[in-house]
Amino acid sequence: MTLTQVVWAAVKILIMVGFVLNLAGILTWVDRRQSAMIQHRIGPNRAVVKIFGKEFRLLGLLHTAADGIKFFTKEDFMPPRADPLLFMLAPIIAMASVFALLAAIPFGDTICPHQFLVHVPNIFTGPAVQRWGSCPADPKNGAFPIDLSIAPLSVGILYIFAISGQGIIGAAIAGWASDNKFSLMGALRAASQMVSYEVTLGMSLIGAMMIYNTIRLDDMVRWQSEHAWGIFVQPLAFFLFFAASVAENKRIPFDLPEAESELVSGYFTEYAGMKFGMFYFAEYAEIVTGSMLLVTIFLGGWALPFFHRDGLTIAFGKVEIVRSLVPHLWMTVIGVVAFFAKVVVVCWVQAFVRWSLPRFRYDQLMKLGWKILLPASLANILVTGAVWLALDEAGQGASDALRVAADVTQAVVAVAMTYFLFRGVLGLLTPVKHKQTLLGTSAEEALKRGGTKATPMQA
Repeated sequence: MTLTQVVWAAVKILIMVGFVLNLAGILTWVDRRQSAMIQHRIGPNRAVVKIFGKEFRLLGLLHTAADGIKFFTKEDFMPPRADPLLFMLAPIIAMASVFALLAAIPFGDTICPHQFLVHVPNIFTGPAVQRWGSCPADPKNGAFPIDLSIAPLSVGILYIFAISGQGIIGAAIAGWASDNKFSLMGALRAASQMVSYEVTLGMSLIGAMMIYNTIRLDDMVRWQSEHAWGIFVQPLAFFLFFAASVAENKRIPFDLPEAESELVSGYFTEYAGMKFGMFYFAEYAEIVTGSMLLVTIFLGGWALPFFHRDGLTIAFGKVEIVRSLVPHLWMTVIGVVAFFAKVVVVCWVQAFVRWSLPRFRYDQLMKLGWKILLPASLANILVTGAVWLALDEAGQGASDALRVAADVTQAVVAVAMTYFLFRGVLGLLTPVKHKQTLLGTSAEEALKRGGTKATPMQA
């Protein structure tokens, strides 16, 4: 490994780990702030910084900083009869398995440094690279293609399955080593829930692998860039994967392992200080990594509608409307920004899910996983295979029709993204107007039903 490759590996690690750490911290604020907005409350406003006699609350962002200080300064408690080694090892496993997933997730297209070496004076205005094929290497100048993933593994999604399953071990060890019945019950719930929904998580992706004809995550994104996003070719698998990933993260409505009303705090009831902080932070980091996988496999990854490696090309079938070549550097930057923006949006949607749905009962949770989601994922594989074989036998006419349909989906995505971006900006600039609507009172409802019966008070 050359010095250049070592530097690039360090840069990619800093980008991915830094993004996950910062976004996970912001998500703790989003949960507080968004729940307050949904429930019409004030929200986080207690953490204050005074500068020259003036108070600054920063929309409640200081609560996240206060959480970090609290985790580092609280007493590191351990139950007297706990297993010391396993008790300390559990939060490390929970945290490490999440960040190990980042190694195989691509956050941008391959960088072709040969273009920068040949056109050094024109890095920002130089020519575009080829739309298809791989980047050429320049061994004489030490320039080799740079994949924008920490470890571009050929096994791709199989590595994701192998690492994601290790999170079960952390939860199980934490519950058993705490010597607490509530912790043990939470660990058993976590293990059974994560095993159950991991089956659906894996089965939902088989149809996508059949369509993309690869298990490499970067090749999946390139297929979507040239054809249609995965949500259009595998719509059922998208919703199955989303539901299973929320269950894997143990978030509401799937937070049975941590149900406060039943198990105090579940498998990390006995944890305090930074050990609890690692479990707490790992949960939010799981949201980010799960969103990254969802974006990569079903939402085009770094790709944007009609943007390809060589620039902007608006075409429907063989009819080309607009073609504009864009320098390679700008296309790379646009792709990286697009990937991280999509991840932020998906994380935001998961926050809406948390504050919109009630918690399932445990038997409902298991029935949903084994009797609904898993059969649906198997049916998706069967239908995908049948449709794929039928289209393969249909001939060139069907291929041309699918090409046009894929371009139409790109246009639909482009229009939808433009609309929501416009509405989002408009919503931020428009002042909020609170309007209270009184639908009725309990007294009115009682009168409609004949009133209440007055009975003598009992001693």
